[in-house]
Amino acid sequence: MSLQPVFRFAPSPNGYLHLGHAYSALLNQKRAHESDGRFLLRIEDIDLDRARPEYEQAIYEDLEWLGIHWEKPVRRQSEHIEDYLKALSKLREMDLLFSCDCTRAVLAQFASSHNNWPRDPDESPLYSGACRAKNNYISLRLEHNQKFALRLRMEEAVARIEKQLFWREYNIGNIAANPGVWGDIVLSRKSTPASYHIAVVVDDALQGVTDVVRGHDLYEATSLHRLLQCLLDLPEPKYHHHGLIYDEMGVKLSKSQKSISLRALREEGMSAREVKQRLGFW
Repeated sequence: MSLQPVFRFAPSPNGYLHLGHAYSALLNQKRAHESDGRFLLRIEDIDLDRARPEYEQAIYEDLEWLGIHWEKPVRRQSEHIEDYLKALSKLREMDLLFSCDCTRAVLAQFASSHNNWPRDPDESPLYSGACRAKNNYISLRLEHNQKFALRLRMEEAVARIEKQLFWREYNIGNIAANPGVWGDIVLSRKSTPASYHIAVVVDDALQGVTDVVRGHDLYEATSLHRLLQCLLDLPEPKYHHHGLIYDEMGVKLSKSQKSISLRALREEGMSAREVKQRLGFW
């Protein structure tokens, strides 16, 4: 008997949803309906400094306005910290983590003082390796505002995988993963007990997600996610990285750019049907 497909929409409550979020949510619901699958909503509130209850409530209101329905209860990352600590503990037991107290300012200064210092796919300078050789003990009591970050020993992690990593991309096929381009990525920050990368692979596995449908801005991150899935012995979902939504000036919609929100469009008189028509779902 074939496995029932499971899709999810997983916004962060650190701002109001915009048209890009609406497109992703509607596409996930559409794909779930077409495959007789399940559709889940997950609240990715692991960033305890930026998550706000009013934004979470707005997510529910905006999705209901669009006519999107999801299974309950909703998984909220802040209620499942222990799941992420277990995953980090497994990586620690494999000697693949090290603690780092370098600030972003220090790392940026280091990169600027070295001509053509390499950058990761998010355009952040690759880690300098300053704390890599320190003989330090890593505690995984990881409380809020801990004094250090945890980084993955990327070279050693890749060496643990005995086969070429791939992921299955919708309508394309196998894509070769290249996690090394991320360098010694942070998996737990000083103010966030688990990074997006570790939390998302753990959540998808625990929720039985079979199909990850998300924006193309996360395409490169899939290499890292496949590495973590293999290291942690987690199942491999299929992926579909859809196109992004841009404004009239050709700028990608994002919370950081203060893109107009669904809430604001609704207040201006735009109907849910008009939103769906604009996004090609009507």
